[in-house]
Amino acid sequence: MAEHFDFIVIGGGSAGYAAARTARETRERVAIVDGGDPLGGLCILRGCMPSKTLIYSAEVLHLARLADRFGLTIPVAKADMPRLHKRKLDTIAEFAEYRQEQLASDRFTLYRHRARFSGARELTLDDGTVLTADAFLVATGSVVSWPPVPGLKESAPWTSDDVLELDRLPESVIVLGGGVVACELAQLLHRLGSRVTQIQRSPHILKEHSPESATVIEEVFRGEGIELITDTHIKQVERTAKGFRVSFEHEGKTLVREAAHLLNALGRSPATGGLCLDRAGVELLSDGHIRTDEFQQTSNPAIYAAGDVAGPYEIVHVAILQGELAARHATGRPAQPVDYDALVSIVFTDPQIAYAGIPEKELKARGIDYVSADYPFDDHGKSILMEAKHGYVKVFAEKGTGRVLGAECVGKDGSELIHSLAVGIALKATAADLLKTHWYHPTLSEIWTYPLEDVLEG
Repeated sequence: MAEHFDFIVIGGGSAGYAAARTARETRERVAIVDGGDPLGGLCILRGCMPSKTLIYSAEVLHLARLADRFGLTIPVAKADMPRLHKRKLDTIAEFAEYRQEQLASDRFTLYRHRARFSGARELTLDDGTVLTADAFLVATGSVVSWPPVPGLKESAPWTSDDVLELDRLPESVIVLGGGVVACELAQLLHRLGSRVTQIQRSPHILKEHSPESATVIEEVFRGEGIELITDTHIKQVERTAKGFRVSFEHEGKTLVREAAHLLNALGRSPATGGLCLDRAGVELLSDGHIRTDEFQQTSNPAIYAAGDVAGPYEIVHVAILQGELAARHATGRPAQPVDYDALVSIVFTDPQIAYAGIPEKELKARGIDYVSADYPFDDHGKSILMEAKHGYVKVFAEKGTGRVLGAECVGKDGSELIHSLAVGIALKATAADLLKTHWYHPTLSEIWTYPLEDVLEG
């Protein structure tokens, strides 16, 4: 006999837990199915929290090495990898334990198994248990991609999981990729003391962001000593007696780079393998994501999807919003689709890249009449005294009304600064509205007043 539930979530990460919690507000029988070991999801265990813990430590180390610029003498500054690793483990342990307690609470029925669909409203677990439900949510996240690069998978390189578990300093690393993970980890490894070569296929790193912001990061990376090579075609990856060899084409020549280690950071793919979604009538997009509507509902109206497995953005807070939306809609409550025109996205390189609202390329694609203005950090008081002169802020506003549509920040603590504008964008504020704020001097945040004043005049 199958056991029946009101709502079943497959995957106990950020989207899955948010959906289960939301469904439980009005439904008694809610189940979570997750065969991962340990529980907790990508963000807490192998993503946001461990990576940002390590990145912050590397930033402190970087600043210590620049002590002379601040009139300080710090004789020795180097990474203690075993202690760094332990600090990371200690830091994420509390988050992981709390999430595991939430998932295993008596509010939910937790199945520690893998699941596959065996019908339109039926799951079969790997121990043979059969579950049915009024509604399901697929929130299985993503997995590392293995593009068809000759020798890549066979050579068994590192993935981001391996880098985040390091308790020793690698002498040299080749990083394949130019996305967020690749760039964050390339700079992390370099600042900790590794010799880093980063090879990117596109003309710019961070191709999902503006070329202007990518150029800033490229200049910083090269200035710090990372060998960054863009606009390449990777021909072959080989494991050698000393490590790895990568052959690639660049500017009409075949180049070779060797290092003790290789990091595959060529992206991630939706984790749908083994779910047998076709048996439930769930369609996939051409890129492998699950096709969903504005309420996260799939081609099977009883099945929803949220988070990395659904896209279009692989960001934790978006996964949470999608999970909550799906659960409300599935339980017959008012549900407001996620407003992606108020999106916030951040890259934790140093300087950081952050944007809120509608990116400029999308404003152009939609034919929106807008004005923009920018201001550089190297002409701003607080950033100058902080030796944080790389980057800029930029504001996009609707022409005529002055309503702020988007904002971009490339600079020190951009992840914090962007939220000043994100609030205004979400509330549909104008540049004039935001200039009513008391912007304190000297702060990094007050840099926003300059482009706001310019778009107001424009």
